[in-house]
Amino acid sequence: MDLFNLSVEKISEGLKNKEFSSVEITKAFIDRIKEDKSKEDGINAYITIMEEEAIKLAKEADELIKEGKNSPLTGVPIAIKDNINIKGFPTTCGSRILTSYKASYNSTVVERLIYREKMIPLGKLNMDEFAMGSSTETSFYGITRNPFDKSRVPGGSSGGSAAAVAAGLAPVALGSDTGGSIRQPAAFCGVVGLKPTYGLVSRYGLVAFASSLDQIGPIAKTVKDTALILSAMEGHDPKDSTSLNIKPRQYKLDGNIKGLKVGLPEEYFIEGLNDEVKKNVLEISELLKKSGAEIMEISLPHSKYAVSTYYIVATAEASSNLERYDGIKYGLRENAKTLSEVYTKTRSKGFGAEVKRRIMLGTYVLSAGYYDAYYLKALKVRNLIKMDFDKAFEKVNVILSPTSPTTAFKIGEKIDDPISMYLSDIYTISVNLAGLPAISIPTGFSTNGLPIGSQLIGKILDEQTILNVAFAIEQSLK
Repeated sequence: MDLFNLSVEKISEGLKNKEFSSVEITKAFIDRIKEDKSKEDGINAYITIMEEEAIKLAKEADELIKEGKNSPLTGVPIAIKDNINIKGFPTTCGSRILTSYKASYNSTVVERLIYREKMIPLGKLNMDEFAMGSSTETSFYGITRNPFDKSRVPGGSSGGSAAAVAAGLAPVALGSDTGGSIRQPAAFCGVVGLKPTYGLVSRYGLVAFASSLDQIGPIAKTVKDTALILSAMEGHDPKDSTSLNIKPRQYKLDGNIKGLKVGLPEEYFIEGLNDEVKKNVLEISELLKKSGAEIMEISLPHSKYAVSTYYIVATAEASSNLERYDGIKYGLRENAKTLSEVYTKTRSKGFGAEVKRRIMLGTYVLSAGYYDAYYLKALKVRNLIKMDFDKAFEKVNVILSPTSPTTAFKIGEKIDDPISMYLSDIYTISVNLAGLPAISIPTGFSTNGLPIGSQLIGKILDEQTILNVAFAIEQSLK
């Protein structure tokens, strides 16, 4: 049996039917991860392997399954992006400045999935430093490679999460999405990635990049797996002041989309969109039409300002959030004669070039004389972008778009061209600015064998609709 290509649903069935134990499947994944880590040209999806803890928890899970006290997720392995806290284990955020830091508490999603549902943590996954990047090339722990072509990037910042699932190094993973950091790598690696409604999943224990944009979500092999994980970790958390006061929901996926109205944003199908990606998304719209959906052209007129708006809002919040890394409280500390020198030396050596760039930009837009001209104006445009979506959703139930304008690009191709790198998130950024849910699903391949992803955007708290439409597409493409 090929354990590494099994979905969460199939692993759960296998554990229930005693086809294999949690210990057996956990050890198999750990061995596969270690083998990949030993290769010079490995995927390099993991920063930390939690072998001892994983085996210990797998033994406990097997006992629960034996006693019939298990949930559908008990004993199923999962991997966690390295900006999400697991108590007693490193949380590096892919940065040198946190190399010595071990989390002193669990994030809420870890509490719910690992210590309530009894999933098995395989380890912590590689990522762009502090989630700042679109290619997982800015990590202090080395580049993660795309499993479909190791000369290409897996996307970012949750590149380790997407690559791990695509390469069979984890059946499911958690990522974080600030401007497309779950959906874009999911598209590049041919897996499913969901960014939930802002506030649906607790951010407690997630290291902040941009607090008004960040959201934790699952990356999985199938839409059903995605829905299962989301249902287990969503819901109100009093420890997170931005958490929405709702109870966890169960998602019904039947693929029935008759009468559903699907919008195609005219602003998304313009110059810069790869021809093969455009063709694929339009084919998906025809597939939905044949399944009974109505396809409508819509307009999101302020979307052209989304990238500029995002990189003002996000960098401003990052500048504020990252000032805590000063060499005093935790992490890297460089010795110096004065307090000012400690700050300067620690931050100079601890942060990489992209993080420094964004801190400087964020500090600039918040500075006296520029706050009104940049940051305040960006907040106003952010509201206009949200209003565009509100208006569109008066006509349609869901919006279909490309996830990224291109397929996975070559390692090194855009690392020295930040503007080009930022534009790889052009279709995903607006969703975070508006706080909406969106999912990327694999919908085909380019002529050179690289995955293409399509994005479905829903109304606030309407994960049910985008998951069901995604499921309908997934079933039609089988």
